[in-house]
Amino acid sequence: MSRRGLTREGVIDAAGTLADEEGLGHLTLSRLAARLGVRSPSLYNHVDGLTDVCAALAASSLRQVHAAVQAAVAGRSGEDAVLAAATAYLRYAREHPGRYAAIQRAPADGSEQAEPAAALIELFQQVLEPWAMSPDDAIHAIRALRSAMHGFVELERIGGFGIDLSTDESYDRLVRTLVAGFGTPAHRSS
Repeated sequence: MSRRGLTREGVIDAAGTLADEEGLGHLTLSRLAARLGVRSPSLYNHVDGLTDVCAALAASSLRQVHAAVQAAVAGRSGEDAVLAAATAYLRYAREHPGRYAAIQRAPADGSEQAEPAAALIELFQQVLEPWAMSPDDAIHAIRALRSAMHGFVELERIGGFGIDLSTDESYDRLVRTLVAGFGTPAHRSS
C-alpha cells in the first residue's frame, strides 16, 4: 500500500465508479486523481497511464460480467439458461454503464483483458451446448446474441424506446426470438 492506502485495485475500482457515474469518455487521470484525493502524478505509482487504467477496467469488468452470468445460469439449461445469461448481461449494463462500455472492444491477443474475455465466450459456449453447434456456429450464435443485446442496451441508454410498454418484455421477446433461430436443442446439458 502506498500513501493514503491506494492500491492498483482501488484505483481501477474508482475508475469504474467514475465511468459509471460520468461515462467512460469522461474518465481522465485528473478526474480519477481528484476522486481519490491525490495528485495525478501519484496515480503512476499504481498504473501506467490512462490506457492502462482502461485495459485494467475492461479486464475487471469482464470478470464481473462473467460472475454475474455464471451465477444466473447455474442449474439452468437450454432456452432458460440463454435467457438468464442475457438478463444478467442487461442488468450489468444497466447498473454499470461505464464499466459495460469498457468491455465493448475486442481485446488484443495477450492483453490483460484477453483471458477474461475468452472465459466469458467459453461460458456462453457452455450455455449453447444443448444445441450441439459446431465451434464456428457457436461463435456466430454468440456474436448474434451479443449484437442483439448490445443494440438493445444502447437503444435503451439513449432513450430509444419511447412507447410506454415494458422494455423488459421486449428484451425477453428479443432473446427468445434469437434462441428460436438456434433450432431445437439436440440434447439437454446438465
